[in-house]
Amino acid sequence: MATRLTDSINTSAEIAEAAALPCGGAVHCDPDTPPSAELQPLPPALSRQPVEEKSEAQWAYERLILYIRNFESQLDARHEIAMGFAGGEAGILRIEGLGYFDPDIVTFYGQDEDGQKMQLVQHVTQLNVALRAVPRAQPEEPARRIGFRLAREWDEQEGNIALPDAPAGPAGA
Repeated sequence: MATRLTDSINTSAEIAEAAALPCGGAVHCDPDTPPSAELQPLPPALSRQPVEEKSEAQWAYERLILYIRNFESQLDARHEIAMGFAGGEAGILRIEGLGYFDPDIVTFYGQDEDGQKMQLVQHVTQLNVALRAVPRAQPEEPARRIGFRLAREWDEQEGNIALPDAPAGPAGA
């Protein structure tokens, strides 16, 4: 309810819509930096369910997909995405899959730098991810773009035709 003449009055639909929209932001040194995931509109499929109705794991999973897809969209054709680990000698994980288990577990599937199968199970309160560009594991094959595969379901819900993989990368790459 408005308390002063200058306050706006929102309909219940506007209030529900505002509750479904997350807050985010980012600032970069270079003004020509491509928009990061926080600065891009959410896919409509993600906005249908209010954030407060999602588990921590589901909401973390969905935002990770946005970050991964955005990161991959800036890679050249020679590189794929991998994940580095903070501390220790764990190395990297080439991300080949991502999952979540309500209410609070996110799982990364892939291979380490030696091509060995690897899986990271992470509690959302411990979630720290460093995305890295690494040379393709098999240079003779096209780069694999997991972020675009993960987001395919959202595109299909909107009736958009999902691409089999991602764009090749920035121009001139």
